[in-house]
Amino acid sequence: MTDRRPPLVFLGSLAALSAGVVALSQLTGVGMVVLAPLYMFTPMLAGIATCLVGPPSFERAGLRVGWGRLRWLAVAAVVPIALVLLGTALSLALPGVEFVPDANPLTGEGTDFAQTQGGEPVGPSLPGWPLNLLATIAVAIGVGATLNVIFAFGEEFGWRGAFLTSLSPLGFWGASAVIGLVWGLWHAPIVLEGYNFPNEPVLGVGAMTVACLAMSPVYTYVTLSARSVLAPAIFHGTFNAFATALVVFAQGGSELVVNPVGLMGALAFGIAAVLIALRGAPELTADWAVAGEDAAGSDAEDGDHGGDAGTLESSTGEA
Repeated sequence: MTDRRPPLVFLGSLAALSAGVVALSQLTGVGMVVLAPLYMFTPMLAGIATCLVGPPSFERAGLRVGWGRLRWLAVAAVVPIALVLLGTALSLALPGVEFVPDANPLTGEGTDFAQTQGGEPVGPSLPGWPLNLLATIAVAIGVGATLNVIFAFGEEFGWRGAFLTSLSPLGFWGASAVIGLVWGLWHAPIVLEGYNFPNEPVLGVGAMTVACLAMSPVYTYVTLSARSVLAPAIFHGTFNAFATALVVFAQGGSELVVNPVGLMGALAFGIAAVLIALRGAPELTADWAVAGEDAAGSDAEDGDHGGDAGTLESSTGEA
């Protein structure tokens, strides 16, 4: 790596900011799960610090729209839906896991973790199968690409913006692996309080890290294809909005396994990563966000994997 300063600035800033939120939790007695929306912005702030010190610039860290590749924003909203459904199908193939078609992913109705008030489910009711699934997909895309994207951007400008760019000398797979490892371990303060893995919080940290390692190449692929951190923010927001569908429609089994960020979720993303490897991963350079721009300032499409990430349509969560 030619310049170690940018990734060190990012990691140092992230550690300090994350520790600050954990300290706030300890001092106030407010749980990290409650402070999670605030915690989600620590990677973004670390990314801003990295860009201010430079390199990279904010634009080279993906803080741009990528007008010539807007279709990838749509891909980023659809692919996480397909991956969660794949994880659900894989879970249903396991012994002891039951398909519950009439459950409500928006309220948890039909599960052990449904929220109720006065004996009634909290939240909107849904029709029966398969309309409940279609309604959940519509809501997940709508919420994921609007409200959720705000919080997801708090992570993604850090992970897939400044940090990814600073790790570009490691290449696609090396940078994805480092980001996945840090991303997973960064979740530890929340996971240890029982988030996602209420019965196995310690093992849950390991499961979350494995899931983030599996997810990271897919996120990197979408980011490089769109040449904008807006794409992984939409991907992340939609995944978070739809992830509950896996544990609602596929009930039973260990939470370390049947979980969008458990073994089955990681397996679904791992399959997508294998498809990326078979097709050929795109090249990651320090100028990935602005490479190939024409004189008019819009993205020029190129046909090889050195400049264009191609298409993910051939492949098929809180993370």
